[in-house]
Amino acid sequence: MSDHPRSSAHDRLVTSLGTSIVTGELPPDADVDPVALESRFGVSRTAVREALRVLSAKGLVGARPRRGTFVAPREQWALLDPDVLRWRFADRVDAVFLDELGEVRLTIEPTAARLAATRRTDRDLADLEDALAAMRAAGEKDADEQVAADLAFHDALLRAAHNELLLQMSVVIEVGLRLRDQFVHGTLTTESADKHAEVLLAVRKQRPKAAETAMRTLIEKSIADVEIAKKAL
Repeated sequence: MSDHPRSSAHDRLVTSLGTSIVTGELPPDADVDPVALESRFGVSRTAVREALRVLSAKGLVGARPRRGTFVAPREQWALLDPDVLRWRFADRVDAVFLDELGEVRLTIEPTAARLAATRRTDRDLADLEDALAAMRAAGEKDADEQVAADLAFHDALLRAAHNELLLQMSVVIEVGLRLRDQFVHGTLTTESADKHAEVLLAVRKQRPKAAETAMRTLIEKSIADVEIAKKAL
């Protein structure tokens, strides 16, 4: 019981400081004063040290003798870290992130679909079919169920490619899709489910080129939906 408050304070400090850095409130090369953090968040020196260690592992802060702790240059940030991805969307729409996500998806997922069409197992097909069924069942009513089904489908597709390096990208795809789906409300329409079904059909029939093309079409539609939502802001 006694560890819980400390753990909560630690998480709050990591999230608050990480968000300030990623959103630019604390710019690169800005000094980070551990003593001031102790006072501001009401935590111990140990908690501050541990929080800075976590942020250092994500590439967000650095330290030098006589200089102390400071915000690291952006090129050192672990931009694919799930926390860093979420912090970029902390309290605003990050249009650059959405654009970059679309580019990354176009690079990765059509290739994954092509590989899945030649490597998928019966278990992979069952997982894809379950996700598609959940997507259709959710319809346009339950946003949380829509997002969960969408994530399950794309995760199952990456797994069906049976490439460990591609599978590592599931983290950025999952976090990115979750944030995108929160931004672009109600995009998992019947048409969207049908486009996912086209991918599944090509994978099931072991047609790699058709699977690649269907996935590319699906992602291009997703990118177009994002552009429409951005204009409505």
